[in-house]
Amino acid sequence: MYRGLQKISRACAILHLLEEVSVPFRLDYLSCILTVASTILLGKRCWEGWILAGINSVIVCVIGFRTAQFGFIPANVFCIALYAVNLRSWRKPVTR
Repeated sequence: MYRGLQKISRACAILHLLEEVSVPFRLDYLSCILTVASTILLGKRCWEGWILAGINSVIVCVIGFRTAQFGFIPANVFCIALYAVNLRSWRKPVTR
């Protein structure tokens, strides 16, 4: 049992060291940029905006998980499904 605790302790120390060494990556700023970009693309009727919106929803889920704000997760999973449906309908060929 003591060896197991040692391994866990070492792993925690390594993770802590990696967190200190790595450059902090601000997901909130990335989410802000993706929100603006996807809104602009959708306003121009570009289907790529749905993809950016879906990526943004995944990022918001990660932010919600990291900050223990779990209410963001089901709402954004729903949005991802909605974006997929909208993307599919926008990409359908027009039949005449």
